[in-house]
Amino acid sequence: VAYADLAADNLTQTLDAHGESRAFRGIRQQLHWHEKELYRFAATPDIMNGAAWRKGFAEVAERGLVFELQLFTSQFADGARLAKDFPHAIIVLEHAGMREDDSPAGRTAWAEGLKRLAENANVSTKLSGLGTFVQRCDAASIADIMHQTVEIFGAERCMFGSNFPIEKLWTSYADLLNGHRVAAAHYCEPERRAIFHDTAARIYRL
Repeated sequence: VAYADLAADNLTQTLDAHGESRAFRGIRQQLHWHEKELYRFAATPDIMNGAAWRKGFAEVAERGLVFELQLFTSQFADGARLAKDFPHAIIVLEHAGMREDDSPAGRTAWAEGLKRLAENANVSTKLSGLGTFVQRCDAASIADIMHQTVEIFGAERCMFGSNFPIEKLWTSYADLLNGHRVAAAHYCEPERRAIFHDTAARIYRL
C-alpha cells in the first residue's frame, strides 16, 4: 500500500509508477483531522469532499485498488457518504475508526458512526492500532473495541492489523498478537479465520 495525493495533477503517473511493483495493492492518504493538534495529520477535516480529490478517488476505484481510509469519529459521516457515492470502491477503514474519546459520549458517537460506515458493503475495517490512544497493550480495551466492531461489520469484513512499528513503542508483537487472539477466542473458527486471514487475503488479493 503506497502513498498518493488523490488531488494531485500527476496522480495517473504516480499510480502507474506504483503499479510497476507486482505487490502494489492500494493507496493510503492520511485524511484524519482532529481538533487536537497532536492527533492532526490532515490540513483540513474535509479533504475527501473536494472535487479534484474525488476525481482522483474515482481513478483509484476504477483501477480496483484498495483505499485505506483513516478518519476520526467526527469525519465518519463524510466517509460514509464517500463510500455510498462510490459503491464499487474498495475501502478499508483503518484502526477500527480510531476511538480516541473513551468517554460515554465519545464511545457512543464512535459506535454510531461505525454503523453508518458499515451500511456500505464496500467498507471493511482493520482491527489495528487499538492501543494507540492508551499507549499500552490493554486486553480489555482490545476486546471491547474488537467485539463492538465485529458486531457492527461482521467478521467477514474485519481483519487483524499489527500497526507495527508504532505499537512497538509500548508493546511487543507477541503480546499484541496474543491480546487479539484472546479477544477473538469466543468467536467460532470460521470467524477467527476471517479476522486473522481470510478478510485480508480476499481484499488485498494475497
